Amino acid sequence: MFKAIFTNSFGILVSRILGFLRDLLTASALGANIYSDIFFIAFKLPNLFRRIFAEGAFTQVFIPAFSRSLHKGVFSANIFFIFLSIILSITLLVNILPTLATQAIAVGFDDKTIALAAPFVAINFWYLPLIFIVTFLSTLLQYKHHFATSAFSTALLNLSLIAALYLSEDKSQGEIVFYLSWGVVVGGILQLAVHVLAIYKMGFAKLLYGGFRYVRVKSILIQKETRKFKEQFFPAMWGNSTAQVSAFLDTFLASFLVTGSISYLYYANRIFQLPLALFAIAVSIALFPRVARYIKNKDEHQALLYLEKAFWFLAFLLTASTIAGFMLSKEILWFLFERGAFTAQDTANTTAVLQMYMIGLLPFGLQKLFLLWLYSNEMQMRAAKIATFSLAAYIFFALSLIAPFGVSGLALASTISGFVSFVLTIDAFGRKKFFDILLKKKAIYLVGGAILLTILLLIFKDLLRVYI
Repeated sequence: MFKAIFTNSFGILVSRILGFLRDLLTASALGANIYSDIFFIAFKLPNLFRRIFAEGAFTQVFIPAFSRSLHKGVFSANIFFIFLSIILSITLLVNILPTLATQAIAVGFDDKTIALAAPFVAINFWYLPLIFIVTFLSTLLQYKHHFATSAFSTALLNLSLIAALYLSEDKSQGEIVFYLSWGVVVGGILQLAVHVLAIYKMGFAKLLYGGFRYVRVKSILIQKETRKFKEQFFPAMWGNSTAQVSAFLDTFLASFLVTGSISYLYYANRIFQLPLALFAIAVSIALFPRVARYIKNKDEHQALLYLEKAFWFLAFLLTASTIAGFMLSKEILWFLFERGAFTAQDTANTTAVLQMYMIGLLPFGLQKLFLLWLYSNEMQMRAAKIATFSLAAYIFFALSLIAPFGVSGLALASTISGFVSFVLTIDAFGRKKFFDILLKKKAIYLVGGAILLTILLLIFKDLLRVYI
C-alpha cells in the first residue's frame, strides 16, 4: 500500500511543482484582473464537469463493477460509449452556445466581459472529452495496481500551459488567454497519448479491442451489470461533487465582488489543494482497491486495519500542513506569486482566502478516507445524502458570510461545509469504530507534535519578517 501511496504522492508532487511554476508565470503575465478571471472561468467549467462526471465517482463505481463482471471487455466498452456520448454532447452544446455557458458560471460578469470570455470557454471545453477517456483508461490501470502513469501525466498539462505562456510572451493579455486555452487542449491530448501507451503495455489493448468490436452483439449479456452500474453511479457522482459544486458557486458568487476575487480564490485554492492531493487523494487512490477487495470478501477486520494505518498517516501529515499553511500563508503567497502584475495587495487579499481554506484541510482530507468505506460497502445513496447536507450548509454560510467578509467569507463557508460533511461521514462509518481508531496513544503524539510545530513556526515566522 505504501509503495502505491509513494508513487501517487511523488507523481502528484512533480505535477504540482510544475503547476506552481505555471501559476507563477500566469500570475506574472496576467496578475489578478479581468483577463486572469476570464481564463480561470474558462478552465473551471470543464474541470467542474470532469471532477463530477469523470473522476472519483466513475472510479469508485467502475472498479468494483469491472471486477465482478463476467464480460469485462464488453462491459467496459458499453460504459465507455455511454459516457463519451453524453460528454461529447455537452461539449458540442457548449461550443454551439458558449455565451450561455459562460453566463451560467459567471452571472456577475457584464455583457462585454461575457463576450470576451465565451470563445475561451468553448476552446477549454474540448479538454473534457479528452480527460474522460484518460480517466477511463486510468481506472483500468488502477485495477492492475498501476498508478505511475496517471500520477505523473498531469505534469504534461502543466508543461503544455508553461509552453503556451512562453510562446505568448510579449503578446497582449487577450492573446495570452487564447494561447493558454489551446494549451489546455494540447495537454489533454498528451495525457491521452501516454495512457494509451500504458494500456497497451499492461495488456489491456486486446481486452478493449474485443469489447469495442462485440459491444453491440453481446450488449444483452451485460444489461444487468450496466443497470446496476448506473444505479450506483449517479448517487456516487453526487456524493463526490460537493466540493466541485461549492467551487462552482464560489466562482459564481465571486463574480459579483471586486475584480480579482475569482483569481484570489483560484490561487489560494491551488495552495490548499497541494497537501490535499499530495496526501489525502494519493492515499485514497492507493487504498481503495484493497479496502474494496476486503469488504467484498467479508474481511472487515483487515479492511479496518488498513484504514487505521492510513488514518494516522494522514492525520499527522494534514495536521502539520494545516498549521504550516495557516501560519505561513502570507509568506508562501509572497514567495510564489508576488512579482510582475501580482501586487502586494493581491498577496494580502489572497492570504485571507488561503487561511480560511486551510482551516478545513483536515476534515476535507480525512473525509476522503472514510468515504472509501461507504463506497466499498455500496452506500452510495448515504454518501449522496451527506453531500446534499454539506452543500446546503455551504450555500447558507456563503450567503451569510459574503457581505461581512467578502471573498474570504466564501472560503470560510467552504471550510464549514467540510466539517459538516466530515461529521456526517463519520456517523455513517460508525462512531464507535471511529473512536476506537482515535483513542490510541498516537493521539497524544499528534497533539504534542502540533504544539511543538506551532512554536517552531512562530520562531521561523518572526525571523522571516526581516525579509518580507
